[in-house]
Amino acid sequence: MAEIVYPPVIGALRTMFRMLDMKIDIVGAEHIPTTGGAVLVSNHISYLDFIFAGLAARPSGRLVRFMAKKEVFDNKISGPLMRGMHHIPVDRAEGAGAYVAALRALKAGEVVGIFAEATISRSFTIKEIKNGAVRMAAATSSPMIPVALWGTQRLWTKGRKRAIAQRHIPITILVGEPMYPKRGEDMDAHTAELRRRMSELVDKAQRGYAEIPEGVWWQPAHLGGSAPTPEEAEALDAAEREAREAKHG
Repeated sequence: MAEIVYPPVIGALRTMFRMLDMKIDIVGAEHIPTTGGAVLVSNHISYLDFIFAGLAARPSGRLVRFMAKKEVFDNKISGPLMRGMHHIPVDRAEGAGAYVAALRALKAGEVVGIFAEATISRSFTIKEIKNGAVRMAAATSSPMIPVALWGTQRLWTKGRKRAIAQRHIPITILVGEPMYPKRGEDMDAHTAELRRRMSELVDKAQRGYAEIPEGVWWQPAHLGGSAPTPEEAEALDAAEREAREAKHG
């Protein structure tokens, strides 16, 4: 397919990163194949995660097609960009359509990016994850590759003001070894193993980060930060869901 939008967007972002003197450390990029379909599964701590998870595939020369909620495509600014980069819209009321589109992309040899937690983790730890990524990988005989991002939450995350123009922010991107789920195998067991690997990668990224101050909002509670615990984060998410449902009747 024609790539008119994606390369210029990457170029503009790289220029912005240089201007902000953003320290981006990518480790394990060799795990992403240079050809063929692959499922990239990243943790989700920021509204900008698709940008940085996509950078993980750049050393392999790949462009990632991310699955993102339909509302992003409906926006008059982000919508044309998302469609131009051939990302995949997800309508939560009609999820089957997005799943089929992702399978089609994988069979065509594309790299599909998924945030298996579905929503941003306020605790900055791995939430419960869906098994969609595992099922896609198994159905298309594609490798499934876990990715951990850290530092992106400092730029823009749920409940915090945007700080995209901050300078000198370190960003860590860790790419784990591929998993190869097969048809007929236990999808729930593979999903549990994927979550374990993602948690391990995120912990490694957190503990090896260039800055580990105590008490800051962007540090998880178990490492001395003031972010909500997983239990507190779940309560906040539940309250948000209730408020949204009440608003829409």
